[in-house]
Amino acid sequence: MNAAIRAVVRAALFNGIEVFGIQRGYQGLLNQDIRPMDLRSVGDIIQRGGTILQSARCQEFRTEEGQRKGADILRAQGIDGLIVIGGDGSYQGANKLSKLGIKTMGLPGTIDNDISYTDYTIGFDTAVSIVVDAVNKLRDTMSSHERSSVVEVMGRHCGDIALYAGVASGAESILVPEVPFDIDEVAQRMKHNFEAGKRHSIVIVAEGVGRGEDVAQGIIERCPTVEPRVTVLGHIQRGGTPTAFDRILASRLGDFAVRKLMEGDSGKGCGMIRGELVATDIDKVVNTKKEFNMELYELATRLSQ
Repeated sequence: MNAAIRAVVRAALFNGIEVFGIQRGYQGLLNQDIRPMDLRSVGDIIQRGGTILQSARCQEFRTEEGQRKGADILRAQGIDGLIVIGGDGSYQGANKLSKLGIKTMGLPGTIDNDISYTDYTIGFDTAVSIVVDAVNKLRDTMSSHERSSVVEVMGRHCGDIALYAGVASGAESILVPEVPFDIDEVAQRMKHNFEAGKRHSIVIVAEGVGRGEDVAQGIIERCPTVEPRVTVLGHIQRGGTPTAFDRILASRLGDFAVRKLMEGDSGKGCGMIRGELVATDIDKVVNTKKEFNMELYELATRLSQ
């Protein structure tokens, strides 16, 4: 998100536009925690994870009264364009403000990659890289001790982190909420691998499927000799130095959002599809489910044999 903030601020200043940063999202808006930003405000942040503007949930902004209050505060501050970085909730808020007359643009900032009308969200590539690095380290241990590992990753409703990390790390099984799985088949595959001389096996589980501990227990009940160990990566996936891909994506999207506002556009979600920048009505974005990449899932299945 910092790379996106940096791009928005610098692109706006380049075009002679005054920029303000709102601390802690919609909660900060209602608290009027708003401060001017300049070039020095975003210096030395492109390589930092997280967000210098911080983040917070805001129940009040879910109400019509809270949304009207937010729009009134923006007008009183002389702010006529708002760029929001986040996931579905952030987009919903931007959509409401747009309907109240505030020009808004949404940037897809969520590691789950669950925003439609963009191939990738800001932070997704970094999260996948962190998972792959963790699996690489686990493989060293599993191979040395001739054991298997179940790795639980984030993805409550979207299994993209598990899918992409699984393909990149050569996982034997990838369990995602979009595709039903058979625990008997998973266990038998692990057993077959060991019988064929393989000394370790990796199963990646998206949290939306269930707990890694439960998956491991199901495997043990069917193949007691496998005895997989469980690793829950948790919030470690949300931190770390952003990848070059994420920095470039965020920079392109941030600059694009500023240019779209300057053109008078509003109520749009910015994204990148097949390398091209696109702006889609937020109404359409928040009411469309991201299509799961079955082609990549089937590739993972073929390569895991």
